[in-house]
Amino acid sequence: MKFTSHSVGPLNNYSRCFFGLWFLAMAASVGWRNAEGPSYKEQIDAWHQTRINSLKSETGWLNLAGLFWLSNGKNSLGRGTDFDLDFPVADAPADLGALYLENGHVRFVPKAGAAVLADGKLVTGPLVIFAPDQKPLVLAHGSLRWFIIKRGPKYGVRLRDLDSPQLKEFQTINRYPVDESWRVKARLETPSTPTTIPIIDVLGLTSQQPLAGTLVFERAGKTYRLDAVEEGDKLFILFGDPTNEHETYGAGRFLYADKPISNAGTGLVVLDFNQSINPPCAFTPFATCPIPPKQNKLTAAVTAGEKRYGDH
Repeated sequence: MKFTSHSVGPLNNYSRCFFGLWFLAMAASVGWRNAEGPSYKEQIDAWHQTRINSLKSETGWLNLAGLFWLSNGKNSLGRGTDFDLDFPVADAPADLGALYLENGHVRFVPKAGAAVLADGKLVTGPLVIFAPDQKPLVLAHGSLRWFIIKRGPKYGVRLRDLDSPQLKEFQTINRYPVDESWRVKARLETPSTPTTIPIIDVLGLTSQQPLAGTLVFERAGKTYRLDAVEEGDKLFILFGDPTNEHETYGAGRFLYADKPISNAGTGLVVLDFNQSINPPCAFTPFATCPIPPKQNKLTAAVTAGEKRYGDH
């Protein structure tokens, strides 16, 4: 049978339609997987790279070069043992001036010619850099940055060196293999009345922190509980587990989680232990880290997240 031009046209249209549908089906089963976004492991790897970048940033923990506690009254600062605050940086100026701690306020008086900056402007006279009702000012000279921190009744100077050797030596933090089974759902049990829990830091100071709630979750058929406090718009969990003995930081690790949606009524929180991180004290002796409360010491080994860094 001889097909006319009129009979060939519909057959070609049918073929094009068939192969078009076939191509769409193949794309849906193969090519379109990329459109769904990165895999879970890729998401955790990207999150971890952001974490590394944060540690290496100007406000990260790797550039800390000193922590000095202030006495009431005058505290001289510079390089050398003749100063109350001896900045241990080879190219630090011999004399930067003095800090005066008086009634919860800290005032900086620069040494003439020291070229100390505050918010990019030269400090030419006495300047209050810390007060209870204001954000601490950051002072700068060359690669040095310093500002005031308060821990309990103590006031200290935290020193950064943007040219710190540790920044150049740092590569990454070893981690456990990403394991999605450590991404668990927890129920947040909130206290019926405002409650605080005592948190001790490495200085031995105790602070009472408002309890956001207790996170209850299951793992391998067992139920576990972790108390959480608030940090900004996140839940903050300090926890310890048996891996602290040899594999992870000895004093425990940190974990952050999103708060449950208030109008959902479920109180469910996702705890992703693959995002467990070392506290700042794992990287520097100049941090003042909190320690997990005893009720947050898990009996299960959490083989997820960051491992021990260096010799800490």
